[in-house]
Amino acid sequence: MALAAAGDREAFGVVVRRHGPAVLRVAAHVTGSQAAAADVFQETFLAAFRAAGSYRGAGLRAWLFTIARNAAYRSRRAQGREEQDASLMELGASAGWGDVSPEIAFERSERLDRVRRAFAMLSTEDREILALRDVEGLSGEDAATVTGLSLQAMKSRLHRARLRLGAAYRDLVPAEGEPNHDH
Repeated sequence: MALAAAGDREAFGVVVRRHGPAVLRVAAHVTGSQAAAADVFQETFLAAFRAAGSYRGAGLRAWLFTIARNAAYRSRRAQGREEQDASLMELGASAGWGDVSPEIAFERSERLDRVRRAFAMLSTEDREILALRDVEGLSGEDAATVTGLSLQAMKSRLHRARLRLGAAYRDLVPAEGEPNHDH
């Protein structure tokens, strides 16, 4: 970042390549839209390049996520919407869920669809904290910093979000012997 602050675009390109995919995923979770996430991605890295001189050398990823979070919330407010469309299928594929038997692939697809739908039922705040901690693996301290919460408040929000996700998922699972009408 010191090189980027001095105007080295190549050095900043390394930052974008290293952290860009994670910024894009978090932006997609917060905005609920791949198109809006792409705009947030661009806004985040443009702002980061402009503010490179103010970066103080601790928690680059958390600093970028904070910029992205703020841009994502501005985007949501500007569009006046509460879309809840998060693509967990893509995340599952990038996590290594690959080629398996058609039966297992179908079962996974159904479970992933339920997770995606359960995730989409959550509030923006719940999706955000789950994306930061459970998808992107931020430390508790960094997630608290990004969200502007105390560590204890972040832990409480994360616990409640996990419980809500579990409850939403369970509500989507058909009872034993009941036909699956999810699709």
